[in-house]
Formats: sequence, structure tokens, C-alpha cells
Amino acid sequence: MEKLTFLHKILLLSLGGTTGTLLRYFVYQFADTYLNKVLPWGTLLVNLTGSFAIGFIWGLLEKTGLPPAFRLFVFIGILGSFTTFSTFAFDSYNLLHQGAYKLLLLNLTLQNIGGLTLCVFGIYLAKII
Repeated sequence: MEKLTFLHKILLLSLGGTTGTLLRYFVYQFADTYLNKVLPWGTLLVNLTGSFAIGFIWGLLEKTGLPPAFRLFVFIGILGSFTTFSTFAFDSYNLLHQGAYKLLLLNLTLQNIGGLTLCVFGIYLAKII
């Protein structure tokens, strides 16, 4: 297997990061247009779909091995810029600050339990395909 140069790594990360950022932007636009403003839907959607995607892709490729270039491009580049922990934390803070305790609990539960569940489901689904 050919070793990646520093420049190749930077290019893969940049291309993946740009792709993930654009995908995240489109999901946020969808959420702002079509979903209510009660929950931070954009953040929830990117984190849950990203959790499923990383599990599913990992599960598909676990047996064949993951080339370093693929890991950089997809896992760190695309999914790293698509999903967001910092926005999740800030959205949760805003719900807390507004006194929306039930929505805060719902957001924390959906993001954490939902994300883990979808990641595990993605791995499982990939293995039975």
C-alpha cells in the first residue's frame, strides 16, 4: 500500500471537509424551511444521519480494511465536517437558558441515545447486507 504524502492528506481532508460542510448546509436549509423551530432539527438531523453513516460505512468496509486515504476523506473530512458536537452543545445551552427543560432532555436523549443506536444499527445493517 502506498503511503500518503502530507499534501495528499491535506487535499483529501479539504475535499472531504468541503463536501461535508455543503451537505450540512443543505440539511440545515431543509430543516429551516420544512420543520418547526421547536427543536434544533438541523443539528439533530446531521448528527443522527452522520452517526448512521459512519456505522454503516464502517460495517461495510470492516472486513476489507479501510485504506488510510478513505478514512481521511470520509470519516474525518466528510463526516467530521457534516456532524457537529459544538453546535449540539450550544443548542442544548440555548434550550437550558430558555428554561425549555423538557425540550433540552428530549434533545440530549435524541442526540446521544439516538446517535449511538443509529451507529450500531448502521454497523449491523451493513453486516447483514
